[in-house]
Amino acid sequence: MTNKDIIKKFRLTTSLMELHGANPFKTRAYSSAIQSMENAGTPLIALDQEGLVGVGLSKTMAEKLLTLFETGTFKELEELEEKTPDGVIEMMGLSGVGPKKIATLWKELDIDSLEKLKVACEENKVQTLKGFAAKTEAKILQQVLFLQENRKRMHYAKAEVVANDFIDFLQKKELKVATAGALSLHREVVETFQFTIATESTSSLVEIIKEYEGASIDLEKSIPLTLRGTIGENESLLEIFVVSPEEFIKLSFQKSATVQHLQLQKEGNMSLAEVLRKEEVTSVEEIYEKAGLPFFPAPLREGLFDEDFVKNGIPELVQDSDLKGSLHNHSDYSDGQNTLREMAVYLKEQGYEYLGISDHSKTAFYANGLSVERIEKQHQEIDELNKELAPFKIFKGIESDILSDGSLDYDDDVLATFDFVVSSIHSPLTMTKEKATERLIKAIQHPATTILGHPTGRLLLRREGYPIDHKAVIDACAKHGVVIEINSSPWRLDLDWRWVHYALEKGVKLSLNPDAHAVEGYADMHYGLLVGQKGGLTKEMTFNALNREEIEEYFKSRKK
Repeated sequence: MTNKDIIKKFRLTTSLMELHGANPFKTRAYSSAIQSMENAGTPLIALDQEGLVGVGLSKTMAEKLLTLFETGTFKELEELEEKTPDGVIEMMGLSGVGPKKIATLWKELDIDSLEKLKVACEENKVQTLKGFAAKTEAKILQQVLFLQENRKRMHYAKAEVVANDFIDFLQKKELKVATAGALSLHREVVETFQFTIATESTSSLVEIIKEYEGASIDLEKSIPLTLRGTIGENESLLEIFVVSPEEFIKLSFQKSATVQHLQLQKEGNMSLAEVLRKEEVTSVEEIYEKAGLPFFPAPLREGLFDEDFVKNGIPELVQDSDLKGSLHNHSDYSDGQNTLREMAVYLKEQGYEYLGISDHSKTAFYANGLSVERIEKQHQEIDELNKELAPFKIFKGIESDILSDGSLDYDDDVLATFDFVVSSIHSPLTMTKEKATERLIKAIQHPATTILGHPTGRLLLRREGYPIDHKAVIDACAKHGVVIEINSSPWRLDLDWRWVHYALEKGVKLSLNPDAHAVEGYADMHYGLLVGQKGGLTKEMTFNALNREEIEEYFKSRKK
């Protein structure tokens, strides 16, 4: 259980207390505890009662945390959840709709689910309540529709875990199985879990799946050779393509590619689809050979850039082993969980050559952003750690907020003290396409900007990003020599993979940045790598595939 998980439980508790009109003094006690947790700077779960009190928690709150560590909950939270409908708790995830407004909706309109809230908004009932204008109602409806649409979907990182567990179970039953659809293509969000499974008996396969607790088959929704059901705690859609062992290679390949890709055809040869219909094959590689085409790795089988890949050759895709360091990371100087030393030592022990630390800037007060005085303190610590950890190196960076007018939130003389600057938008996020694009381009034009952070600000399955003119932004980065990050957090994966190919065409390097807020977060670089691969990203065009000496020289050259 991470600090973020713990704080999430306590935030829910305070929200539910406000919802039910609890004593404000009690609510403030929880809010104070949350603040102490955010400033703890160490994993709370590793502390005993004395340690928890030592980071600023009262003895009473420390006891609640110890109970939470053991049971996953505590008395007050349990009692509040018991008297609150699940739908009301789900409504509390709506942005800009606080507990008091949720209470009004629940008590005055008897709304206790997202579906009821949707209907009330569509019937214009919400705007009749005190404190709810028509504009507010429209925003609520937009959010509800977004949440409902994504309820059964799962971001790839979580879907990968669910899929691998299911595959492990099936393989132990000596079944041949392959991922299909979005899983095979490594898409950022998985709506339907698709698999191709070889078996001589569909009924036997159904009986085997009954033994697996995490999935179920609905025979009424299934059709011959296609089993349908649900999988995972979200009860996401499950679809299994059943095939004989002899036809497994063909069908598993067919289900790993889009229809557009299967139509790919070299002049004078059969298309991939024709090869599947007319030829006998013993491997996926042979399918491409018989079509006279180069082999496409699974992530490239989207069909969007096929002609370019055939014309210019399949690129040698970047691999995890090519990455030499991690940029865009947060320590407990801002809102990270680990100390700067812990972030550096962990990365060094993993075999990397450098760490780019980029804590939040002063505008991000909500994330404990760094004042100029604290920047100086951090830089002093970095100098000391670099002497100790050499040849491993910590580069001095900052995630500087792009302000509403496109400027960065430090003076130029302060920005000049950093080795690199990640420029990102955090607020406000409601903008027209023209405004957002103009804002980004102005930041890109700033000489201090080294990397453009999460270009659209999206949070997958939570909120849509602000609209931008991707071509204009990428062109600006090409003109000013700015690297674009693929923010590798599974919730972001931004730059979107659909724009990676264009960025590479324009000569823009991409950085696979984990946006790590704890040492465990470094592993997210893998998901950014999958995004890069889908667009044809190579080692040569990956910024953090540069070794320590190369990237240090690059940073120095930017200052000349």
